[in-house]
Amino acid sequence: MTDRVERLLNLTATLLDARRPLSLEEIADRLEPSYPEDKSARRRAFERDKETLRDLGIPIAVEIVDGLGGEQGYRIRPEEYYLPDLGLTPEERAALHVAVTAVRLEGGAAREGLRKLGGFEGVSATPLAELEATPALPDLFDAVTKRRVVAFDYRGERRALEPYGVVHRFGHWYVVGRDRDRAAPRAFRVDRIEGTPTFGDGGKFETPPDVDPAEYLRADPLTYGDEQPVEAQVLVDAPRAGWVVDELGEAAVLERRDDGSVVVGLSVVNRAAFRTWVLALLEHAEVLAPDELRQDVIEWLRGLMPVPG
Repeated sequence: MTDRVERLLNLTATLLDARRPLSLEEIADRLEPSYPEDKSARRRAFERDKETLRDLGIPIAVEIVDGLGGEQGYRIRPEEYYLPDLGLTPEERAALHVAVTAVRLEGGAAREGLRKLGGFEGVSATPLAELEATPALPDLFDAVTKRRVVAFDYRGERRALEPYGVVHRFGHWYVVGRDRDRAAPRAFRVDRIEGTPTFGDGGKFETPPDVDPAEYLRADPLTYGDEQPVEAQVLVDAPRAGWVVDELGEAAVLERRDDGSVVVGLSVVNRAAFRTWVLALLEHAEVLAPDELRQDVIEWLRGLMPVPG
């Protein structure tokens, strides 16, 4: 076990130092501890090591050595392995440490990124939340950072998006931006993207100034879901009326009452998100119509109540 750990570390250093792709034979000549002499055993051992490093997030590139397509070579490109020096102060690294430990992202990528930025500074925080990660997230974050058009399949249709940001809301990740085919803003639930996103044609794009990706999801219960739209009416009492109007916009107000309460209208597509939105208002909101949606919320709330022992 100790020999393999040492070999993995040396393999990483060897591939990272390579100025060109190295064949397996060249890697074996340079590596200590080396691989077995038998070619089949050598290949199997190398493939295991390669997959282990990739599982750890180390990007091993596979390239053609001879130009004729006959032999593969391997290396780690420094620009893909190292993070750029952001010039963070100890206080800024400490703040990142608190953020990474308070909100945990499934898979540990955030902790690995913090390590590459200079390590853990200060003390960790008590975990407050854990967020799921989906396979498409790293590619989408990369596309946002590099301002590259990203292409993917969504509900059986090919889409091309200028991604402005990735947002977590109502328990799901969304990528938001400008849909090139529809020339309009759109949001896509990341776990519903089919396959692996790829960089699309057209090079870089410019993100509009002062754009707020979260604004694209202000009305998540209104527009993003799989069900048929239902026109809902919700009564919100005075203590929460201003907050709801700020969130939904003045156009959503159907009625203002003398006691300061308001009736707002919502075109609900995602019922689960709508129920979560109503629950967040606690006793300050009441679903008025339609009766079908009102009963749906009532039954859902009853299901949350503990069963008498």
